[in-house]
Amino acid sequence: DRCLVGALSNYDKLYGARSVPHGAARALKRDDRAAALNADAWMAANRNTGLLVMKGDRILVERYNYDRKESDRFQSFSMAKTVVAMLIGVALNDGKVKSIDQKAEEFLPELKGQLYGATSLRHLLTMSSGVAFREDYDGKDDISVLARKTLGRQGPGGADTVMGINTRLRPAGEKFYYASVETQVLGLVLRAAVGKTLAEYLAEKIWQPMGAEADATWLIDAGGYETGYMGLNATLRDWGRLGMLLANYGALDGRQLIPAAWVKAATTAEAPHLRVGVATRR
Repeated sequence: DRCLVGALSNYDKLYGARSVPHGAARALKRDDRAAALNADAWMAANRNTGLLVMKGDRILVERYNYDRKESDRFQSFSMAKTVVAMLIGVALNDGKVKSIDQKAEEFLPELKGQLYGATSLRHLLTMSSGVAFREDYDGKDDISVLARKTLGRQGPGGADTVMGINTRLRPAGEKFYYASVETQVLGLVLRAAVGKTLAEYLAEKIWQPMGAEADATWLIDAGGYETGYMGLNATLRDWGRLGMLLANYGALDGRQLIPAAWVKAATTAEAPHLRVGVATRR
């Protein structure tokens, strides 16, 4: 426990990582509302390393705890899944992906004969593949195997990290079932589709155009493939800039970095099994 906070803001030192370089920083305005929002009392009462409250491009509150500071990079965990999904939308717009109804094996021939190879990008994006994947974090489940193959660098990395997951529970497109491996597959698809690493594509399409002020980092496996399901590390203010971009449906200063329709689709249930109150973790 005494090492936990330091580990969570230094994942890119504990594991292999690739830099996501920033460009010219986009300035953020400030309007201190910490007192009105009771921010200091909230930070004192909760075990949070950082708190950023923004309205538009204006910072209302910025606080750090447990010796963290503005230059620290904070681990995304599953927020990286949203970044991968947004980059899929950019790749569609770029013509690198023709349709989200394409199968993963069209980009990753190594997955032919595997259930995930025969799964469409649509069902990977909505975690509706119907493939069995246990994610209970008990050290013996499928997510633990995925972590060992990616972060733990067991095996060659890349497509090998998702091999052997070949039990079908139900037909694709029937039920939402949270499974990190589905975004891991998407990350591999994206890299094959655009011919660049995820870090390079993120830097080119989002990180630099949105005006990030610091380099981010993305964890990589033994083969140099980014961990699509987690592992993006960034400063709090740059997470804020990304949030601001998504809140504006992918637009910034009149420029559409992510297609607006794609951002809206990401927050709209396209099928009954994805609706609020119906889609559950299991």
